[in-house]
Amino acid sequence: MRRDEALLPDGTKAYREVVEHPGGVCVAALTENDEVLFVRQFRYPYAEEVLEIPAGKRDRGETDPLECGKRELLEETGAEAENFFSLGTLYPTPGYTDEVIYMYGATGLSYGEAQPDEDEFLALEKIPLEKAVCMVMDGSLPDAKTQTCILKLWKLRIEGKI
Repeated sequence: MRRDEALLPDGTKAYREVVEHPGGVCVAALTENDEVLFVRQFRYPYAEEVLEIPAGKRDRGETDPLECGKRELLEETGAEAENFFSLGTLYPTPGYTDEVIYMYGATGLSYGEAQPDEDEFLALEKIPLEKAVCMVMDGSLPDAKTQTCILKLWKLRIEGKI
């Protein structure tokens, strides 16, 4: 974290706090039955379990976000995918962090054993894509990266692109 002195457009100075972050990756993995893989895990800042798509922080110096996404999908769900496609990038909180989340979709899944980090306690859930869209709209999926990926995946599905 750092505190910068910034020059505003009107010439005055102000202070801005910035949380430096290596960035993250998330993967909306779609099964052959049109279900999305989710993980449920306790999120300390909110003091509650949050249902979200598999995701993780990039290691410092990690140059290929897709490789991070593949690793996180395998670690958290035990799944691997034949096909990955970009769903773009997300700036989760541009007011105070430089974090960028790289979003991917995945299809052609095969399954093995999950390999969570030792401090991760996850429960895997499969939810039909259409139901996941309804959950975004009714507020029961509050995680921003998950909402964005679900809606983008749904749009691609409607357009026949996946």
